[in-house]
Amino acid sequence: MANSGRATMTSREKESYTIQSVENALDVLEALGEDPEEVRITNLSSRLGLNKTSVFRLLATFERRGYVEKKDHNGTYRLGLSAYEIGQKFLLRMNLLSKAKPLMERLAFSCDEAVYLAVPRNEEVLFLDMVDTSQQVKTISLVGQRFPLRETAAGKAILATLAPQHTALTHAENRSIVERGGCIDHGVLGEDISSVAVPIADTNDMHLGALVIVAPDFRMDTGRIQSEILPQLIDTGEIVSSRLGHVGHLINQYPLL
Repeated sequence: MANSGRATMTSREKESYTIQSVENALDVLEALGEDPEEVRITNLSSRLGLNKTSVFRLLATFERRGYVEKKDHNGTYRLGLSAYEIGQKFLLRMNLLSKAKPLMERLAFSCDEAVYLAVPRNEEVLFLDMVDTSQQVKTISLVGQRFPLRETAAGKAILATLAPQHTALTHAENRSIVERGGCIDHGVLGEDISSVAVPIADTNDMHLGALVIVAPDFRMDTGRIQSEILPQLIDTGEIVSSRLGHVGHLINQYPLL
C-alpha cells in the first residue's frame, strides 16, 4: 500500500493551499452575519479593506445563490435563506446540540426562561442555539451573537473547568465559580439582562461549551437564582455532559490553591 505521507500539515503549508478570492468571499459572508442591520457595499468595502467592485461581484454571486438578499429600495444587503439553511444542516449534525437540545427544552419548560447553548470560539463565546421562554417579557434573541469569553458568565464557566495554568480567571473568580457550581453575570449581555451558566464537557474532557439561562434582571433575583435556576442548570449540564461521555464533576476537579 502506498505511503500517503504525513497525516497533518503545518499552518504555513495550509496557508499555501488557500485561495484568496474564497477567503475574501467568506470575509464578506462573516461580516454580514456579524452585523444585526443591513449593510451597504461601501461599509463592507471599508471594513474589509476590499475595493467596492470586488465586494459588489461577491455579493451579486451570493445573491444569485440565495446566500445574500438585497434591499432594492436602499441598496443594502443581509444574509439570505440559503445561509440559514446551511447553518441549520450543520446544527442538526452537531453531536453536542443533538444531545443538549431535548434537555434545554425540558429546562426551559421547567424554569420558563430562555435557555442557550454557547460554545467557545477563539477568545469569544458564541451563542449557538436557544429554546425560548413563554413569558411575555423576554430578552431579544442572542443566537449568532458573540461576546468576549473572559467577560461573560458563559465564557467564565468554560474557563473555570480548565487547569489553573490554562485559565484566564483570577484565583478569586475561580473560587467563586467553584463554590457556586456555576457563574452569574448582570448587564454583560445587555442592559437589565442577567445570565447564569454552567459548563459542558465530553468523554475526552474537552470543554465544549456552556448551558446558559438568560432573563431580565427583575426575574433573576439572588434568591431565585440560588434556589431554582442554578440547581436545575447544574443538573442539566451534568446530564448533557454524561450523555457526551463525561464522568464526574466539571468545575470542582482541580484543587483551589
